[in-house]
Amino acid sequence: MRSLIWFVVLVVLAVAASLLAHNDGVVLLALPPWRVEISLTFLIVLLLLAFALTHGLARAMDFALALPAQAHTYRQKHVQAEGQAAMENAIRLLFAGRYGHALRAAENAWRIGQFAATAALIAARAAQRMRKTEDAALWLERAKAADVETAAAAHMIGAETALEMGDEQAALAHLQEAQRRQGRHIAALRLEMRARQGTGDVEGVLRLLRQLEKRGGMSAEAAREIRRKTHQQALAQRQSNTGELLAYFHALPKKERTPRLAESAARKLHHAGEDEAAAEIVEDAIAELRDADDALPDLTELYGQLTATPGRALTARIAHAEAWLAAHPQDAHLLLALGRLCIRQQLWGKARNYLEASLSVAASHEAHFTLACLLDTLEETDAANRHFRLAASVGEGAPS
Repeated sequence: MRSLIWFVVLVVLAVAASLLAHNDGVVLLALPPWRVEISLTFLIVLLLLAFALTHGLARAMDFALALPAQAHTYRQKHVQAEGQAAMENAIRLLFAGRYGHALRAAENAWRIGQFAATAALIAARAAQRMRKTEDAALWLERAKAADVETAAAAHMIGAETALEMGDEQAALAHLQEAQRRQGRHIAALRLEMRARQGTGDVEGVLRLLRQLEKRGGMSAEAAREIRRKTHQQALAQRQSNTGELLAYFHALPKKERTPRLAESAARKLHHAGEDEAAAEIVEDAIAELRDADDALPDLTELYGQLTATPGRALTARIAHAEAWLAAHPQDAHLLLALGRLCIRQQLWGKARNYLEASLSVAASHEAHFTLACLLDTLEETDAANRHFRLAASVGEGAPS
């Protein structure tokens, strides 16, 4: 259909041209004292040529006038492409761990200026990984001078750098600035928790840990381990004041008073001479255990080391230990603890039976040495000497 239309148009134009060519009309142009007489066909041709020439000149002038703008646009596109290529190269090298090359690529991108803020961040990160502290600080300052989001990112990198150098206070200052610009998010909370762990801020660590758990920013296993270590750190801070130590331990939620934490608190009380309080903590912790537990050997070994005045209190401890033995009859530590308790109560026969039972489960330096001392007290010199030699051959260590 289109071909037919063009054919008709061409036929019409051909007919019109033929009519004009055979037109006998003339045009008289008078400009005294001149007179010009030309044919109508020739005038039409001249007008068409004039129009074509004028149109061509106008197009040429437009093109000439647009050349500077087109050149500027071309240069901008070229710079943008060059800057983008430099940025892509810097990012790729940073993730590849080639920090020196990444730093040079980021410097090139920053000089081009197309992505100066992001290039400064990449350069700061690369310098940080290379432990070039001064270079990292320089690039961080350049990044902070950019927009708010870039400045917040620069403070995050500054916090990581400060933590790697062991300057927790500087890290906290960087994090405060980052959070002021873009609020609190999971990555910032994690860094702040690390910083507060370094400063010994127990309350701050526990507060941040609760926030991270609430936001799903930490697994339950990792949170449990950090909480345990933090509580142990808090107990260590209070070990010179047993009253504060006991108050802190008993103020903990029941689910956080784990057997290992109880053993740590009891040992600190034992070293401070507060064996009665330590014994209560051990007894409560073992009462909470269900079946076998990894913490039971440590708790029972410590229980046997706690001093007590012979009499009703010591009898009660022996009763507690014998109740535990019903649930854990093959625990060498518990049998050793019972032997030590019976020795203090001067129950020589029971003490000997428990120590021999402990050795039948697992030979240890402590059990052989304790039994040797008991036999020496009972004036069984040969047997005592034999166990002294066995203790020396086994060497110091826990039952195994």
